[in-house]
Amino acid sequence: MIVNTANNMIEAPVGDSNGTERNILEKNIPGDAREGGPHARGGRQPRRDKRDVHGWVMLDKPVGMTSTHAVAVVKRLFQAKRAGHAGTLDPLASGGLPVALGEATKTVPFVMDGRKRYRFTVAWGEERDTDDTEGRVVKASELRPSTEAIRALLPRFTGLIEQTPPQYSAIKVQGERAYDLARDGETVELPPRPVEIHHLSLVEQPDSSHSIFETECGKGTYVRALARDIGRILGCFGHICALRRTLVGPFGEADMIPLEQLEALCDRAASGEGSLAEALLPVETALDDIPALAVTRADAARLYRGQAVLLRGRDAPNSSGTVYVTVAGRLLALAEIGNGELIPKRVFNLTGLTASPARNK
Repeated sequence: MIVNTANNMIEAPVGDSNGTERNILEKNIPGDAREGGPHARGGRQPRRDKRDVHGWVMLDKPVGMTSTHAVAVVKRLFQAKRAGHAGTLDPLASGGLPVALGEATKTVPFVMDGRKRYRFTVAWGEERDTDDTEGRVVKASELRPSTEAIRALLPRFTGLIEQTPPQYSAIKVQGERAYDLARDGETVELPPRPVEIHHLSLVEQPDSSHSIFETECGKGTYVRALARDIGRILGCFGHICALRRTLVGPFGEADMIPLEQLEALCDRAASGEGSLAEALLPVETALDDIPALAVTRADAARLYRGQAVLLRGRDAPNSSGTVYVTVAGRLLALAEIGNGELIPKRVFNLTGLTASPARNK
């Protein structure tokens, strides 16, 4: 995982980043994603004032749109000062792209560390240099695998395995992105590394040349590499031709909002018929796996100033490690418990637009 704290933008190798952020694929998105950029009707829109917006949007990213463009569009719709995302999706892929706005960017690493779930289709008979349909064919075979042969192989790709990332990946090699080197014609030798596949199953075989799988995996896993390696062992070769992400950490399909719906909500909010807060999930949604600790207002004041708080009395927690701190039911800080003290690590300032009360339940 690469975290650039300077701009809160996150680039992750999980599942599907091949670095092919192609503008020509960014169709079906009206206008320009940049604030004040030129639009189809010509001219330059007046620059709108940015505002403080805090929370998560689980965007159902459409096929043909880069993750960078998707974040820019969400940021523009909310007029937000800060935005980032928790795990790149290729233009080829659709599904869950968690977009962090404002103070939610401080919780991005917790989402990045969570499990991801994908539904993907493998086309048999060709291996491509990008391991998906965007690349050129490098190997081909007339063989097609049987359902029995595929299912018999899947246990080898379940659990803790060694996986060689695709050549077209965002991994750095001597300071350069692997996909940049590959596009320049260089052969990139990436060492295998351990990844964890919690679940992998064959769910459908629509025809002899295509198989549909579902997988749940840990961070650092490339679904494209799974398709490549399974195809090689079966002797028929294969590549990804469809990919959809359905889970990222605490965010599932029920949390997703399509771009068209988000734009419609923005239009209603502009006319006073609703609020964009309806599309926001609370900042603390990303912290579901972390214990919560409520403090008094007096202790909250100390933590807000960056000062440690002594933990004593019958209600003092016995545990140690990271907790998220609340005061009067409101998120205050990420802190560490140790040696009888509560030490603030990240303090949140949630002044501005936040999730609606209904989304906090």
